[in-house]
Amino acid sequence: MKHQRKSKISTMLVLLIGGTIATAAYTVAAAPAYANNSGQKAPQAALRAANELSEAFEYSADEIRPSVVRVEAVKHAKPIQHRQFGLMPWGNGPNDFPFGEDLLRKFFNGQMPMPSPDQQGMGSGVIVRKDGYILTNNHVVAGADQLTVKLSNGRELPAKVVGTDPQTDLAVIKVKADNLQPAELGNSDQLKVGEWVVAAGNPFGLADTITAGIVSAKGRDNVRIAQYEDFIQTDAAINPGNSGGPLVDLQGRVVGINTAIASQTGGNMGIGFAIPINMAKTVMSSLIDSGHVTRGWLGITIQPLTQDLAKSFKYDSTNGVLIGDVQPDSPAAHAGLKQGDIVTGYKGKTVKDANQFRNEVAATTPGRKAKLDIYRDGDHETVSIKIGEMKNQPAESDNESTAPELGMTLENLTPESAKAAGVKVDHGVLVTSVDPNGLAAMAGIQPNDVIVSVQDKPVDNVAEFHAALKQHDLQNGVRLVIQSGSVKRFVFLRRAEE
Repeated sequence: MKHQRKSKISTMLVLLIGGTIATAAYTVAAAPAYANNSGQKAPQAALRAANELSEAFEYSADEIRPSVVRVEAVKHAKPIQHRQFGLMPWGNGPNDFPFGEDLLRKFFNGQMPMPSPDQQGMGSGVIVRKDGYILTNNHVVAGADQLTVKLSNGRELPAKVVGTDPQTDLAVIKVKADNLQPAELGNSDQLKVGEWVVAAGNPFGLADTITAGIVSAKGRDNVRIAQYEDFIQTDAAINPGNSGGPLVDLQGRVVGINTAIASQTGGNMGIGFAIPINMAKTVMSSLIDSGHVTRGWLGITIQPLTQDLAKSFKYDSTNGVLIGDVQPDSPAAHAGLKQGDIVTGYKGKTVKDANQFRNEVAATTPGRKAKLDIYRDGDHETVSIKIGEMKNQPAESDNESTAPELGMTLENLTPESAKAAGVKVDHGVLVTSVDPNGLAAMAGIQPNDVIVSVQDKPVDNVAEFHAALKQHDLQNGVRLVIQSGSVKRFVFLRRAEE
């Protein structure tokens, strides 16, 4: 019925557009001569155009609304054990305290420690298969002990996590239900800047909310939300609670997953970001098939091309990426790639920047062969490479990387940067900047510090740091060895419970 209705409406629009000229004179002549208080007549052609646009928004809203869900996440409070306060040897009951319960109450300003209430969060999602699969954001469901999905008809169902991908901030959850109405997934590559879009979801818990705007920009990266970024920027109002909901075109097709806003107030300021649906499709398929995401890997360190760097290699453009290092026994090493090569094309497509190249490599199925166009020593060559599978490596890493969860920016340590920072160490990653309100700053980490190891595991570059960090839960904490000048010290990072 859905597709039949769509074709019917599409036909109606075509007929309307096709017959506009022929019926214009009749419509204007037959329309009532509405006038305002100043006696000005209503512009009939403009009103018709406005009504047609309004009908397009109505159609898009009707198409997507049955597929949008509310996702409620609950994280159960952990009961506070007395042993957490150094009282373990005497048991867990008040009669077990050798100095009495009164002393314990005085220590806590007259109140016994009580467990904190359950933490509740709320976001949105979109049904992608009629058998209960729902696409949402990872940050909507991360750490949840209980998930509940509320359908557009008011029905509530328990949900379970099928798989999550923090590197793109996507997740797939599932409910036990049949004959749900999945949304139609569009093609975000065909999306145009300036095109009308509609954001659907549950902002501030207000169910079935639709907002409209345009595509403000495409290919946004360095937003510091996820490791793989290629965001659609929109001015359609996105607010807390919209996360995980769909961004749709005027045909009601999902073109993105609403993820974040840029705001100084916590509310919408006209800058929202959505994950392109083409990226989400790849991640979603992997999560449904295997519960995790398999990504392609080359084993190179890449960096953007500045004009000075390009000129030093006698390369007349800043399009492409510069290979800063090649890991031994990697697909890149086996293919003969070298430090100083400039990658100008991948699989027949021009490489514009490091972010685009990294995303396209990651989206390539491991084991397949791909063609790389490279510039080397003044000549252009094409190299065939067999794509490897990413294991602990988080990406084809840049020399510089952000660690938004820690609130700092890092880069690979070189003899020159070590000397400039005043540290005598032959391995580690250099801290180049620190967010004064971030986790790193609160732990005492400063610019020019060198992170030597993560939980006693030495790290030699940014990729190894991210891989080592990924093995630990920041909620429980992770220990680092930091070198400042000639002094080494331990730093313990732990994310405060929300």
